[in-house]
Amino acid sequence: MTVALMWEARAVPGRGEDLLAWARAQELPRAPLRRETLRAPQDRVLVITWWDAPYDAELPELPEPDGELVTRAVHRWRFESVDAG
Repeated sequence: MTVALMWEARAVPGRGEDLLAWARAQELPRAPLRRETLRAPQDRVLVITWWDAPYDAELPELPEPDGELVTRAVHRWRFESVDAG
């Protein structure tokens, strides 16, 4: 089974590039199958990692950034693949 973990944070206005650089620099204790980093308007950064693991497996996730970098707590979601192809 493939599981995707999504991590999304919103930077303090004007600090989007700092948050993006911070997210890219975060290393996980083990490598996922795939990792993608995206950005969106309003200084948001999204990191998606894919894992070959059961849905409820303990998987490494990016931590919370420094409170001075983000406007709110990080949002996290977990999904399982239903259409592998």
